[in-house]
Amino acid sequence: MQRQGSMGGNAAIRMRVTGGVLLVAHLVFVAWCTLRPLDVPWVMPANLRPLAGIRADLALGWPEAARGIGGGLALLAPLGVLLPLAGGRPAVSPLGSLARTVAAGALISLTIELLQTGVPGQVVDVDSVLLNAAGVALAHVAVVPAGRYWIRRRSQSRLREALRRDESAQGRTPTIPRVGIAP
Repeated sequence: MQRQGSMGGNAAIRMRVTGGVLLVAHLVFVAWCTLRPLDVPWVMPANLRPLAGIRADLALGWPEAARGIGGGLALLAPLGVLLPLAGGRPAVSPLGSLARTVAAGALISLTIELLQTGVPGQVVDVDSVLLNAAGVALAHVAVVPAGRYWIRRRSQSRLREALRRDESAQGRTPTIPRVGIAP
């Protein structure tokens, strides 16, 4: 029995494998970007006050704020699409999917921030967790509902086409004339 409902088994497996491979590749890239030691002359203190770093970025002006805030939003944003893709379920609650994806993204971001405490030159910033989670949410809302709609619509049209082919291959259903009951 297929777990995916009307979606083909091979398509679901391909979708999960593709999502899993892309997810692992993205996480390796994120780990390389955020957990490598930096050779810097001095390090800022850790930011443990929510929104303080975002306010400081905004105080710097437009280009610096866009680079700092945009980088925080973009770093884990692909997880908003890759986590549901790796899950491979086209028919789930949109709100539940969003909540699971954002929670997973926030936990991954928090893990990165905790690992950065032991990396020279890297500084813990609570605003990174907030921006990363917001980026995951924005990417999920922007892409996943439309993608699931397209997948469901495509699988339904394939199912209808397969039913039509089966019906035409079998021909018409034979009818049996009524036979009266003998006395």
